[in-house]
Amino acid sequence: MADSVQERPEAGTGQTDAIENFDVVVIGAGVTGLYALYRLRELGLSVRVLDEASGVGGTWYWNRYPGCRFDSESYSYGYSFSEELLQEWDWKEHYSSQPETERYLNYVADKFDLRRDIQFNTRIASATYDENENFWRVETKDGHLINGQFLITAVGLLSAGYIPDFKGINSFKGAWCHTGRWPKEGMDLAGKRVGVIGTGATAVQLIPMIAPEVAHLTVFQRTANYCAPLRNGPIDDETQLEIKTSYPEIFRACNETAGSFMHEFDPRSAMDVSPEERLEQYERLWQKSGFAKWLSNFRDVMLPGEANEDYAEFVRNKIRERVHDPVVAEMLVPKDHTFGSKRVPCETEYYDAYNRDNVLLVDVRKAPIECITPSGVKTADAEYDLDIIIYATGYDAVTGALLAIDIYGGWRKIERQIRQRPSYLHGHLKRRLPQPLYRQLSLGWKLCEGC
Repeated sequence: MADSVQERPEAGTGQTDAIENFDVVVIGAGVTGLYALYRLRELGLSVRVLDEASGVGGTWYWNRYPGCRFDSESYSYGYSFSEELLQEWDWKEHYSSQPETERYLNYVADKFDLRRDIQFNTRIASATYDENENFWRVETKDGHLINGQFLITAVGLLSAGYIPDFKGINSFKGAWCHTGRWPKEGMDLAGKRVGVIGTGATAVQLIPMIAPEVAHLTVFQRTANYCAPLRNGPIDDETQLEIKTSYPEIFRACNETAGSFMHEFDPRSAMDVSPEERLEQYERLWQKSGFAKWLSNFRDVMLPGEANEDYAEFVRNKIRERVHDPVVAEMLVPKDHTFGSKRVPCETEYYDAYNRDNVLLVDVRKAPIECITPSGVKTADAEYDLDIIIYATGYDAVTGALLAIDIYGGWRKIERQIRQRPSYLHGHLKRRLPQPLYRQLSLGWKLCEGC
């Protein structure tokens, strides 16, 4: 299939007298970008990292909404390239919060003196591969030009927020934000009428944190999710020591298990054991933390069929037990997809929030959002007056941040090739673009569309 035929426009009037040249240009100073910088320096290469933010962290810089935290164990998420770093850093919780994660990434940047090669507050307009000179020309939004033999895009899987194109979205007179761009100074929600649109992973973390402080919370739900208890807690000194002596085993497990998590499937079929034994395992895993109830379960629980439906009904009943109002409980019970077909949100008091008198759940499948009004949200059957709207509507995942940059090779835009969503493991090199490496961690991980 031919490349997209959109031609490359003429380069902007950049500061051509100040063009900088490097071996490698890296876009993004998050988890991947920092690691790339460290490794490339070890190879003796000159590197310039560019990032829109004013500090390191990438996704963990922008996602500051209340309740934001890991859903995988902290000690499996951190860098493994430095034994000294592993022994120096103490994770405070089994599932680290955003503030601690941001502190960790700043600690890494300072420890390895990475900031001197990072240019912050820099938005990228385009990246063009010059076939004659064999280098990349990266142009910033302010017209500055930076050249590199290699280009690495470390722009993140979940860094480009998605907001549906609601009619009237710009008419709202109150305050609003997307969870992925939560203000650094925070938002004053106390005593306000707040609407949250969406009930995916970010909303599941956000809602129980803000429900106690707002005057009233209206949650607009399209799709219910199978949420499981996170069961987070602090890491005591004894456990800290145990973790630090177990890092080789931790990383070995991550390398050998599905999704690189610290959990391994039970090789048995759920249907090969008695109903009593099956239920006993379900209950035992339900008491464990994190993804154990998802990724340590019987192997066929992840597959469509009898085992999956059996466990799905177990989870549905757990939800029903938590929510006092049976009508609301049924609204929160997923019925349109199999368990595990979407990443399972881990929650802390999420379902309990719906037992509060000041929380209202609105089913927008039955009554879709028609428009955003100057005073709030209008659905097919009601209007909701709000002071603040929070869009927990997810991300333009995987390719969103990449497509925000005009990338050209052979003077043709490669957007169409990117949109084909190829699967790969350790990065991706494109024909006619011999030195761009798309590094976005595990792009081979299948994210469910239409979540």
